[in-house]
Amino acid sequence: METNYEDLLSRNNFDNIIKISNVPSYVSNDFLFDIYSNVTSSLIKIFESQNVNPIGRIQPFAVVNYLISEHIYSTLGMSNEDIKKVEENEIYGQRIAGIVIDKYFTIDHFEYNEGSLGNYYYPPLTSMKLYINYILHSLKKFKQKDPEQTLLVDVIHKGLRMCQCICNLLSSGFETEAFSTWRTLHETECNAIVLFKYGKPVIDAYLRHIKYGLAFRNALGSKEETDQTFVEIKSIMKEHGLKSKDMKRFIECGWLYAVPNINENEEFRINFRNGVEMIAGLSNMNSRYEMSSEIAHSSPLLIYSNRNFFFYMSIVCMYESFLRIEKIFNLIYSQTMQGDDLKSYQVVRQTYLPQLEIILQIEQKHLQKNEKA
Repeated sequence: METNYEDLLSRNNFDNIIKISNVPSYVSNDFLFDIYSNVTSSLIKIFESQNVNPIGRIQPFAVVNYLISEHIYSTLGMSNEDIKKVEENEIYGQRIAGIVIDKYFTIDHFEYNEGSLGNYYYPPLTSMKLYINYILHSLKKFKQKDPEQTLLVDVIHKGLRMCQCICNLLSSGFETEAFSTWRTLHETECNAIVLFKYGKPVIDAYLRHIKYGLAFRNALGSKEETDQTFVEIKSIMKEHGLKSKDMKRFIECGWLYAVPNINENEEFRINFRNGVEMIAGLSNMNSRYEMSSEIAHSSPLLIYSNRNFFFYMSIVCMYESFLRIEKIFNLIYSQTMQGDDLKSYQVVRQTYLPQLEIILQIEQKHLQKNEKA
């Protein structure tokens, strides 16, 4: 059965896609449509030669997006006049068509995939993503990316985005990668807990250490400012009896000295385990954190991993971290918002938070079974 490109996407529909895709005005729709026609005709011939009905197999939107992206990227930095010449070059058009066909087949039809233990619609992942999406939209009501005023909101936002990342990795079959990402999520939640618990003095110290980090990477505005910052760093380190070899650890975790009475804690050290994690009250998570570190550093545990175990371990760890971050968000949001915004949030929270807590209990049982396997 022969099928032409009009059966897949008419010129009118094609132009509408170009319009909503914000394609630069200097790009010729005629050129794009000619290439699209050649690509889809070639794809149809390939499918027909394999005795496969092309209707329903070719995804026109994917083809168009590959085409738009490839052409714009290939002509970056060119003048409008040069782009017009390129579009009139038959060899260029053939090359772009060939690339689009190859990418469409390789990525959309023959992508290597070892299979996922939980697909895109797996309830623990979709329930988590639903609630995260709501919170992220709610966070838009807050000012962001202004560290002096928005540090805690920014930390929470990043933690939630990492939860999203873990969900996406798990639904795509990347269990160990999800668990190694949890390592960073755990560090982020510990930071959020400490910053929220102790407030302004610790937040101010954290902000100073952001500047120290920039100086350490030689990323401040001028050499004079960098030199002055290092004088300040060395002075504070001397006050705490630290040596030059401790500088990197001080820059990363020295903000913890702002925690009240911290020097009275004999176990305190300027590191994650005996510093941030301990002060956050999550030392019980350290064995999992160490396991995640092994995965992140490509140990044999990564190469010869038990997929089932790390799938459920990633879900359980993500859920537990998320629920701790959510408590902080709830307190901030409830104290800041009012009226319909607050009522709407409370309804969503009362509806879905209990579901997440039940899912966590179920997944903890799955994890226990796979720990024994």
